[in-house]
Amino acid sequence: MRIANVDGRAVIVLDEGFVDIAAVSNGRFAASTREVLAQLADLQSWFALESPAVTEAIAADELERSGRLGPVVDAPSQIFAVGLNYRTHAAEMGLTPPSQPMIFAKFASCLAGANATFPIVSPRTDWEAELVLVVGRGGRDIAVGEALDSLAGYCVGQDVSDRDLQMSGSPAQFSLGKSHRNFAPVGPWITTRDEVPDPNDLEIVCRVNGVTFQDSTTHDMVFHVPEIVSYVSTVCELRPGDLIFTGSPHGVGQGQKPPVFLRSGDNVVTTIVGLGTLRNHAE
Repeated sequence: MRIANVDGRAVIVLDEGFVDIAAVSNGRFAASTREVLAQLADLQSWFALESPAVTEAIAADELERSGRLGPVVDAPSQIFAVGLNYRTHAAEMGLTPPSQPMIFAKFASCLAGANATFPIVSPRTDWEAELVLVVGRGGRDIAVGEALDSLAGYCVGQDVSDRDLQMSGSPAQFSLGKSHRNFAPVGPWITTRDEVPDPNDLEIVCRVNGVTFQDSTTHDMVFHVPEIVSYVSTVCELRPGDLIFTGSPHGVGQGQKPPVFLRSGDNVVTTIVGLGTLRNHAE
């Protein structure tokens, strides 16, 4: 199942169109994507039984490009991110992979949709393609073997980064440097966990102005998805709708020789095969 935020309402995306969840269920399910995630098992059972009619006929690929897609979760209580979580990315930065997950936050005010425009805030504004985990059931102290069961699904994320602010002090300002307006595009929709056999076997690609800079797989993660979820839950209670950015593969702008950074007018296209594409524009 694919769940999206279209025009501010939770919908189920089909190849031929979408179903407005609250409207078609006569209010049984919420209009908010965050609230729907807490009802996911019931929603999936209901949908399989009822097979509701399409609310609006629009092809999924057309919807993906339409500009109507908001952030996949409208108001997450927490947005976590993992630094240096790909071996090849750590190598391109000349750093040793961490011995435990390096966690920081992206603040909720930077969340954006699949076609959002983001500002160039410094001469070193960078791209980072990422797999994003969407929490479903959540909880505390989740065992590694049970971690995937706590997730609702997955989506594509772009961790836009202001390297000037991020590296302006000691220690670094990771959270602020990655939380300017629209610095966290996510989407285009949530693909539920049952449709992704292995989240650590996904191809992830980022192109800037048509040039491929990142082309890797999530298998290169230092800490795989279950380990990340379990680790974060030992400190924080994970709640329905929380988002976890899982790190970026090699090929970021700062890692180029010489470095290459984003400029006004650039187009950033981020794809995870099987999950969809984000098309974002630098203003």
